[in-house]
Amino acid sequence: MDVPTADDGLTTPGPVRRTLAVFARNKLALTGALLLLGLLAFCYLGPLLHPTDQIHTDLSQAGLAPGGDHPLGTTDLGYDLLGRLMHGGRTSLEVGLAAGLLATLFGTAYGAVAGYFGGWADAAMMRITDAALAIPALFLLVVVAAIVTPSKPLLILIIASVAWLSPARLIRGEALALRSRDYLHAMRLMGGGGGRAVFRHILPNAIGTVIVNATFQIADAILYVAYLSFLGLSIPPPAADWGSMLSAGLTYTQVGHWWLIFPPGLAIVLVVAAFNVIGDGLRDAFDVRLNKR
Repeated sequence: MDVPTADDGLTTPGPVRRTLAVFARNKLALTGALLLLGLLAFCYLGPLLHPTDQIHTDLSQAGLAPGGDHPLGTTDLGYDLLGRLMHGGRTSLEVGLAAGLLATLFGTAYGAVAGYFGGWADAAMMRITDAALAIPALFLLVVVAAIVTPSKPLLILIIASVAWLSPARLIRGEALALRSRDYLHAMRLMGGGGGRAVFRHILPNAIGTVIVNATFQIADAILYVAYLSFLGLSIPPPAADWGSMLSAGLTYTQVGHWWLIFPPGLAIVLVVAAFNVIGDGLRDAFDVRLNKR
């Protein structure tokens, strides 16, 4: 009897191809990925097609309605709103991405160490996490941001300092489940240490959970940027982000300047929704049962 070969087209696809295939079948997640690429292109390539001055004010152009040379109108200081939306999006996306990834990296390592070693180390590390979780994240962010003058690097650190708690608890649960596996017992019998167990075995086997959680952390970090900016704790002018644009625009809604709040508000909703549906798609893609089907 002939044995199927690679040439027969019956080879089993690798795990990466299976994961990508499951993700591609999720139309909503695929739409979210395309939307995110579109927003990135809008923020980083848009200023090349629509260059504007976002540093110097021009009060003679203040408060213009959408039309003509200003497709989305102008702000109360005369900035072109479309150009400001692009430049503000850079700040929101850069801070959100950096803070979300930093929080995921630190929280993942913290939770993996706590879950693998267990005992008094796990108890002490998790009590610290529980105590921090008991304090509302927004309250901590407002207090810290009010003490220091926010800059882009400081804003990243401030948001990451409260966002790492959730991935830490999540990965700790993964580590508790993985540390009893046979291959980890074999590694310990061969003289392997805790560092090798955490970074060579536990974290690679929890990579699906880490990636999925990272997308949600980035979405939350972008919202935190908007929260702080809305409360007036954003990066000082002339820099801008979508949250500060939304906050500034609310002052002029009573005089009918709707264009000052609708574009930044819509941008925040779209980017957060995009990351959330991408996270849902990745969660399905890393699901073992869907991969097998």
